[in-house]
Amino acid sequence: MHQASDARYSSMPYHRCGKSGLLLPAVSLGFWHNFGDTGRYETMKQLCFTAFDHGITHFDLANNYGPEPGSAEKNLGRILHENFMPYRDELIISTKAGYTMWDGPYGDWGSRKYLIASLDQSLKRMGLDYVDIFYHHRMDPKTPLEETMGALDQIVRSGKALYVGLSNYDGETMKKACEILTDLKCPFIINQNSYNIFNRTIEQNGLKQAARECQKGIISFSPLAQGMLTDRYLNGIPDDSRIKTDGRFLNQEKLTPHIGQIKKLNDMAAKRGETLAQMALKWVVKDDDVTSVLVGASKPQQILENLKVMEGTGFSEEELRMIDEIVGV
Repeated sequence: MHQASDARYSSMPYHRCGKSGLLLPAVSLGFWHNFGDTGRYETMKQLCFTAFDHGITHFDLANNYGPEPGSAEKNLGRILHENFMPYRDELIISTKAGYTMWDGPYGDWGSRKYLIASLDQSLKRMGLDYVDIFYHHRMDPKTPLEETMGALDQIVRSGKALYVGLSNYDGETMKKACEILTDLKCPFIINQNSYNIFNRTIEQNGLKQAARECQKGIISFSPLAQGMLTDRYLNGIPDDSRIKTDGRFLNQEKLTPHIGQIKKLNDMAAKRGETLAQMALKWVVKDDDVTSVLVGASKPQQILENLKVMEGTGFSEEELRMIDEIVGV
């Protein structure tokens, strides 16, 4: 059983999630990579220990995180039961459903059938009675929004989730969903979307503005653009990099157009006395719209480095303009 640090709440800031009562750490731990069956269990444990001992109380998963799908939830369940059950009430555990999880017509998208069955499976894998936040993972153009939101409401009323969230929604659809959930008195509190210096989609599709208007939180995933916004690729592609070992989400074709921009951003970070990763994370949380930033890690030291986002100064208007200019926004 893990003995948590007595100083775990001494330095982490916690931000209110929209207008809800829930506070999330400025930095949260994502399980998208490195917690599947291809990872080392001992490393997974150390990542969780390091995170929690430094105030990262939020662990974010989805039904399909792996590889194989479901394995990240299974591995977290083992870690929780071997090490964290005395601290369950100090943790925010989230999971999602919306992408393909099993064969046939009932293992994908946003039907009531899929969402409720998927969460039941997730809870069994993690060995939990409930999750703190359950997300619909992506918009479903063919299922009525009322059905999907009704399923989220039913999940909360059944005691299987405390809050609900929406992931990968645009602003217009989120506002419609918010109206339905408000009428149902369902505690919708947060949006999860990709957001980083390179990816400004939530600024362009209205989600960032809509979340502000509806007083909902935002948690950003891929804040480092799959590692592009680090010093990892400044001098070529390392043999142990994600591009070489797993090209599903980042490959050389995606990286190459950004190399010049990465070098300019790295020079700017150095002038600020920061690493590129620290500057990139700080950019994501530069205003009050973003509640928390999700970081992934393959080594505990990477978590400690990412926590330095809380140190140093913010950005001047000139620096923000320079960043926009470098990336062509």
